[in-house]
Amino acid sequence: MKNYLLILLSAFAVCACQPQANTIINKGQSDYSIVLNSSATASEQEAAEILQRYIYKSTQVKLPIVVGAGDDQKPVIRLVAGDRAEDPYVHYYMEGINLNIEGSDEQYLKYAVYEFLERELSCRFWTPDAETVPKYNKLQIKKEKSYRYAPPVHVRTVHSKLFYEHHDFADKQRVTYEAFPMYADGARVHTFHRFVPSDQYFDQHPEYYALVDGKRRATQLCLSNQEVLDVVKDTVAHIFAQNPTATVVSVSQDDNTQYCQCEKCASIDKEEGSPSGSMIRFVNAVARTFPDKTISTLAYQYTRKACKTKPLDNVLITLCSIECDRSSPIKEGCSDFAMDLQGWKKLTENIRIWDYTTQFTNFLAPFPNIYTLEPNIRFFTDNNARWIFEQHSHNPSELFELRSYLTARLLWDPQRNTDVLIREFCDSYYGKAGAHVTRYITQLHKELAQYPEFFLFLYGGPSQAFDSFLKPEALDNYNMIFDEAEKEVSDQPELLKRIRRARLGVRYATLEACRANLSNTYSLANSDFVANEVAAFEQSCKDGDINMMNETRFMVSDYLDLYQRNQERAAVNNLATNKPVTLLTNPRKYADENPQTLTDNAFGGGSFYASWLGFEGNDLEAVIDLEKEVEVKNVSTGFLQVMNHVVFFPVEVKYYASLNGVDYTILGAIKNSRPLQKDSKINDTQLFEVSFPKTKARYIKIEAINMKTAPEWHHAVGLPSWIFADEVQVN
Repeated sequence: MKNYLLILLSAFAVCACQPQANTIINKGQSDYSIVLNSSATASEQEAAEILQRYIYKSTQVKLPIVVGAGDDQKPVIRLVAGDRAEDPYVHYYMEGINLNIEGSDEQYLKYAVYEFLERELSCRFWTPDAETVPKYNKLQIKKEKSYRYAPPVHVRTVHSKLFYEHHDFADKQRVTYEAFPMYADGARVHTFHRFVPSDQYFDQHPEYYALVDGKRRATQLCLSNQEVLDVVKDTVAHIFAQNPTATVVSVSQDDNTQYCQCEKCASIDKEEGSPSGSMIRFVNAVARTFPDKTISTLAYQYTRKACKTKPLDNVLITLCSIECDRSSPIKEGCSDFAMDLQGWKKLTENIRIWDYTTQFTNFLAPFPNIYTLEPNIRFFTDNNARWIFEQHSHNPSELFELRSYLTARLLWDPQRNTDVLIREFCDSYYGKAGAHVTRYITQLHKELAQYPEFFLFLYGGPSQAFDSFLKPEALDNYNMIFDEAEKEVSDQPELLKRIRRARLGVRYATLEACRANLSNTYSLANSDFVANEVAAFEQSCKDGDINMMNETRFMVSDYLDLYQRNQERAAVNNLATNKPVTLLTNPRKYADENPQTLTDNAFGGGSFYASWLGFEGNDLEAVIDLEKEVEVKNVSTGFLQVMNHVVFFPVEVKYYASLNGVDYTILGAIKNSRPLQKDSKINDTQLFEVSFPKTKARYIKIEAINMKTAPEWHHAVGLPSWIFADEVQVN
């Protein structure tokens, strides 16, 4: 019996010693070569060079690349690109002593190489200029190794210049090089005004355009008009002829909600149960003319709800989630959109999701939506979305590098764990300070979770959160975390710059809190603190080549100029500070509609949530009680303009004085020095100020005259326009 056990143990030991893996490289030596088919394209050659380069970086062994038949006596790593399959895939596997790496096409062959490098060599690609490539003396692959993956999302786009400007990095993260791959130039989104330009057709054919409140307007097209359909078909044919390699043209509504309500269009929409009904019937009619092409259209705002008519097989529905609260996953917090997605799923398998992942009015603001990305992408893929466009800021924004990386990883594999991805990125990209960045992200989201009613808005701003996740105590904590992070890498200049870029969100929120006079610490009166924060903010923006504050091209230079002006205004002895305000006209929605916004010593910033009092379609008329008779010689008020959001400067501002609150004398009037034009600056501020001989007054009255409606050339023509006012200063 004892001998039998010894034999068994010996046999087991022999088996255990048998090699279970093929050795590709050992101590600087290898018999392997990288082999391509004799018909290999330049893209396949590039895939081979990528593999060769990173194996060399890892092992210091440069494997030769062979095109055509290799030496049959020596092992090979064979790279093969197939003809595009219905479902794209990557695959690598051992076949005897040979390693095969395959992709469903040339692009997916590159993806397969990067998948191999990540899984077998533990390579990681954090940003275009930061990666991790471990060093090995021996590279072995298990004999039975076979890995195949078909990503559920076939077209993955992250709207980030890190990918658009660095195609090799886009390949590493398996995302597209541009926002609209396969689309024809000039026909990507909001195309109605391009296909049927109003300056060409409106005068002679107003019936081509939307009937809104009984009047034809060039806001959208009349989709029941056969002549409009003919014009659009001709235009689409011309576009495809001019762009022979393009396979997609967008036939889609313009960016407004003033759609046609004529009798025919309204009847169709009623029958279909949604304004998307007239849209899909129209787009189907276009798509029939181009059966070998794809016609894309939007399910956006008023067309978001699915209709009854099934889109043709060559119609791509682009469903947009712009209205959703970003504080929770869409499936939980945006049930209307979730229902609309499921409605389209019943009609078509061709769904492209246009999702949003940043705060467009404040790119640099803390925006705690990171933990919604994973469940959202999973929800999209569960509902037939094979094409996802995650519209980030394109330009640098809060935690830009991390967000670009994280979103791309989740698009490739929605089953990845967000916490693991964040920790891996932060520990590698920020070094010893990485744990602090991870702690900040966790704390920011925990703070938001304490306020379940908070609506995290794409067009919001820090001032919305000053009583929640950006309250003074929270800002104190975030700043403390980043102070500790900076200390960890104080002797590593590059890592210190990265940490200070990561801190920009907190720094921006801190500056906005000071502008809002949030506390004794967070106040423009705390001049040394503010000066240090402004200087650090400016330096980090310079170091990171960060120039834009929001999507309306409000630049960092604009922000700093406005901030300086606000500091100067805050230093003035304002006789109106905290004095009672009586509104003679009604504000709407913003600044809690609180009249004291005009005298609270908080100055308006570059977006409409930042301490501005808004009036929609009506004038601003207000009286400030100075509470005693004083001598005055100057009155001023700041105003905001955000053209695409129908916020315009007032036509004129008038100031009056009174001793008794009944009888008023005009102090002066000032007209808008920058009247609204098509080429006006989209995002702008202006101080309306009058000076006059010293005058005794107790009451100051302000009248700001609203344009009332958007002009004919504006996308919101006919809709009420806004004016936004901030601090009234009297001295």
